[in-house]
Amino acid sequence: MTSYIQVRKACKKFIHNGKEFNALDNVSLDINKGEFICLLGPSGCGKSTLLNAIAGFDHLTEGSVMIDGQEVSEPTINHITIFQNYGLLPWRNVIRNVELGLETKKIPKEERKIIAQKYIDLVGLTGLEKRHPAQLSGGQQQRVSIARGLTVDPDIIFMDEPFGALDAITRMKLQEDILRISRQEKKTIIFVTHDIEEAVFLADRIVVMMANPGRIKSIVKVPLGHHRDRIASDFLYVRDKILELFNIKTEEYIEYYI
Repeated sequence: MTSYIQVRKACKKFIHNGKEFNALDNVSLDINKGEFICLLGPSGCGKSTLLNAIAGFDHLTEGSVMIDGQEVSEPTINHITIFQNYGLLPWRNVIRNVELGLETKKIPKEERKIIAQKYIDLVGLTGLEKRHPAQLSGGQQQRVSIARGLTVDPDIIFMDEPFGALDAITRMKLQEDILRISRQEKKTIIFVTHDIEEAVFLADRIVVMMANPGRIKSIVKVPLGHHRDRIASDFLYVRDKILELFNIKTEEYIEYYI
């Protein structure tokens, strides 16, 4: 069966200080419809470059990206991107921010309100509809961003380290929420992170990337159910398997991060 997203021999070269830099080098990847894929790796390994190429924000130097049999040439409202910086309009309240994509699609006003309210409820912001971004926490702002993206019923959601600026507790809660929403809404999600445990908690498969040049080292299947326990033996087994790929000893990881 043909995969939903096909990346073939993707190369992306930049010129920096007069020298050529390979952000991506001969990257090929297949993603199935409905999968939650995490692109995991250190800074400079090409995670965001690969995501931007699949999303249509950036063009490859060589290679191709196909989604559902069509070559990707530019962004589309059917494939939305959620960034770390939220991108909310400060002069609009929560519900008006969430309605933004629906306005672009020319959805009638009353229908917009109904759809927006559905996703505000889904992301846990019921009662905050009239607040403006400055009156919200970082986690709440990111929930608004997620709700706004979901209202247009996208086929694919791209997420570029969306929880990277949040505190640990808020980050864990949003990880739980996006996992729940992804199962409920049955969306294809491509999620960039450098956090190993975040990737294990969220992904169906983890694409482990390395730098200089940016490339895929391994693709790790995460054989865990929908309800994931961060201290369960099967969770820790997958985490430790990825640590080995980065040549990190488990005891060193625990000492540094925990």
